[in-house]
Amino acid sequence: MATIVTSRNKKVEFGEGLPTAVIGERINPTGKKKLAEDLSKGKFDVLVQEALSQKEAGADILDVNVAVSDVDETTILPKAVLKVLEVSGLPVCIDSSNPEALKKALEVYPYKALVNSVTGQEKSLKAVLPLVKKFGASVVGLTMDNSGIPKTADKRFAVAKRIIEVAESYGVPREDIVIDCLCLAQAAETNSGVVILETLIRVSRELGVATVLGVSNISFGMPDRKIINLSFLSQAISQGLNAAIVDPTIEGMVETILASDFLAGRDSYGKRYLKYYREKRKAKKD
Repeated sequence: MATIVTSRNKKVEFGEGLPTAVIGERINPTGKKKLAEDLSKGKFDVLVQEALSQKEAGADILDVNVAVSDVDETTILPKAVLKVLEVSGLPVCIDSSNPEALKKALEVYPYKALVNSVTGQEKSLKAVLPLVKKFGASVVGLTMDNSGIPKTADKRFAVAKRIIEVAESYGVPREDIVIDCLCLAQAAETNSGVVILETLIRVSRELGVATVLGVSNISFGMPDRKIINLSFLSQAISQGLNAAIVDPTIEGMVETILASDFLAGRDSYGKRYLKYYREKRKAKKD
């Protein structure tokens, strides 16, 4: 069973036994002053640069988030989604907590999108899942509910199970559901990494859905964050992670994913790894 997202020229499939999907995270104005200023003026120059740089770095899917003060998401998000689709040709992960903005973006996206996200909160489930069903999208389910993010793997698993049950009751098939086991900073929650991996393993094996993580949170508050992020990413892939929301332009990020897939038996004979290596070597010569 594979989760599928598409654009005009590209179909990305991820799930058990398949290569890890790279979801580029850089189109997000949080902490990016130039992008935030551009979006507030209704301009997309920086957004285009971010889309192209991530595609070149090896992203399979591009996350698009325009949530910032002074930006009307219902107007800007659909325009941003179409602009990213136009310049990159990659499938889009539509990222918003605003149901009306999600609706507007899904209305203009002519292919199968990934919606980021729904939570275990009743309000979120009722607002987002009908849109996912109506537009035939896939959806990321965050393992959090009205009580916040659970501290234990058992409780996160329970939230994931409920999200899947409710989604299926709305007619959303299991292959269109992707569970985010949620990264918390290891420096603040000393058992965070273990809880994430335990949840990921249970969700994959017992619920049979694809999984995703925004990996960089794990290293928050620590020096040399890149080393921690890449180490944890490799561990997560070895335990069945199917998609990673990352900055693909960071040196070693895509290489770590490809190498981890190879070692996890998700890249037969290292064909994808070797292809990437040859293309990278050719680009250096050129």
